Amino acid sequence: MEKEALLMDEEGNELVLPRSEQIPQDFMKKGEPVRAVVKKVELKNNSPVIILSRTHPSFLAQLLEIEVPEIADGLINIKKIVREPGERAKVAVESLDDRIDPVGACVGMKGSRIHGIVRELKNENIDVINWTNNINLLVQRALTPAKISSMKIDLDRKHADVFLPADQVSLAIGKRGVNIKLACELTGLDIDVFRDNEGEDVEFDIDLEEFSDEIDMWVIDEFKRIGCDTARAVLNLSAEELERRTDLEKETIEDVLRILKEEFERE
Repeated sequence: MEKEALLMDEEGNELVLPRSEQIPQDFMKKGEPVRAVVKKVELKNNSPVIILSRTHPSFLAQLLEIEVPEIADGLINIKKIVREPGERAKVAVESLDDRIDPVGACVGMKGSRIHGIVRELKNENIDVINWTNNINLLVQRALTPAKISSMKIDLDRKHADVFLPADQVSLAIGKRGVNIKLACELTGLDIDVFRDNEGEDVEFDIDLEEFSDEIDMWVIDEFKRIGCDTARAVLNLSAEELERRTDLEKETIEDVLRILKEEFERE
């Protein structure tokens, strides 16, 4: 059964934050302040019910406006926001002043502006990209952090075939396919990815660094040291082979294999 949060504003009005509008990692404590946006107001028994949201794109837009004065002043315009709450977001921005770098302004010096927003959104990865009307360039930027080689776009079918080096495919797709899903939403195109060398359909794979929330980075680095940069590269080796080639404990290796297998079983 869904757990909704009942909140009170400063004037004593009751506000409802349904579980479906909470970030999956949200945990509310009694008496603590909560940031959210008003999604809608419904009438129930002739009384208004105010529904809040922390997952709607407008919540991220409001956080950016608070942290980035250039947005509040109208010098930077947010063109589009797409989100997978708690996992990843892509924000396309444009500058109305040629002297201002919109991406740099949103991120801040050494990430100073974006870090607070990331924490508020429970470590949601936020890709800020420069908006462009050049659809080829927009697709390229939307697939951040992957670096693409070439693409073929059919605007009539709203479809794009994107070719990438083999080591960039998993980055383009992202964990659970989130990165490519958001890129499709941002560009309005149905994007398919192919290996650059052969142009054949890509076997789904995931970069190991996408598991950094579940696997310690020093463990990931140890796998990368022996040439295993992706989940399938690790799964292609037996536990005994991994134990022999790395400096990792047997239990650590078994935990990693379990996490990686569970991810592919979801697909």
